Amino acid sequence: MEVTRFAPSPNGSLHLGHAYSAIVAHDLATERGGRFLLRIEDIDGARSRPELADEFLADLAWLGLTWNEVPAQATRLASYDAAAERLRSAGLLYPCTCTRAEVAGPVYPGTCRGRTDRPAGAAWRLDVGRAMASTGAIEWEDELAGVQQARPDLAGDPVLVRKDAPASYHLAATLDDAADGVTLVTRGRDLFAATHIHRLLQALLDLPVPRWHHHLLLVEDDGRKLAKRRGSPGLRDLRLVGEDGPALADSLRAHRFPAGISLGEYLD
Repeated sequence: MEVTRFAPSPNGSLHLGHAYSAIVAHDLATERGGRFLLRIEDIDGARSRPELADEFLADLAWLGLTWNEVPAQATRLASYDAAAERLRSAGLLYPCTCTRAEVAGPVYPGTCRGRTDRPAGAAWRLDVGRAMASTGAIEWEDELAGVQQARPDLAGDPVLVRKDAPASYHLAATLDDAADGVTLVTRGRDLFAATHIHRLLQALLDLPVPRWHHHLLLVEDDGRKLAKRRGSPGLRDLRLVGEDGPALADSLRAHRFPAGISLGEYLD
C-alpha cells in the first residue's frame, strides 16, 4: 500500500506552493489506494508556533483533502538522540563550532572534521567520506527522474544535530518517514539534492528505503519559488475571504508533472 505524507513546519502560514505539494501527495496516495499522512515538523525552536498546526488542519480541510495525522516531531526527540548517538559511536559524527560567517560557500570545507571532543553547544556533522566508505555505492529512485546514484559527497558534511534544535531536517525527516511507514516521499524538486544525504542515512541506520517523487514547483512571476518570507498568497487569507477551496485545489492539479518533459528540463 502506498503511503505518502505532507510535513509542514509551523513557522508561517501555508501558501499555494504548500497546497500544491499536499495535493500531489494526497492524490498519489488516493489514486493508488493508499494513505496520505500529515506530520507537523515542529522542532525549529522559537520559530515554531504551535497555534499554526490548527490553521494547517483548517486549510487542508478547506481544500477538500482527507488525511491520517501522525505524531509531531516534538514527540520523537528520543529517536533523534538515539540515532545521533549511534552514528557518533561509530565515529561518523564530529562536533562543529564554526559560525555561519566562518563557513564560506554552500559546501562546508571540513574545518572541524576529525575532532573527537564533545564541546557543549556544538553542532554535529556527518563525516560523509567515512560514511560512504562504510556503505559502498548506493542508489535511490525518483518516480520522475529515474534511478539515481547517491552522491552525498557533493554537498559536503551536513549538520545532523543543530546547535539550536534537537535534529536537523536531514536526520529528523529521514527517521520520521521510516517510523511512519512512508513508501513514497513526495516533495518539491528543490529538495532533490537533499535526498542523496537521506539515502545515505537510511543505509547507515538500517532504515527501509522508500521511493521519491520530487514534483515541479509553483513559482512567482519572476521565477522564484513561492516562499512565506516573501508574502506569497496564504491559504488562510484565501479561506477567510470565502475562496472556493476545492475549486482552487482542482486548478492546482492542472500543474501536475507534464508528460513529455525531458530529464534535463526537470533537473534544471
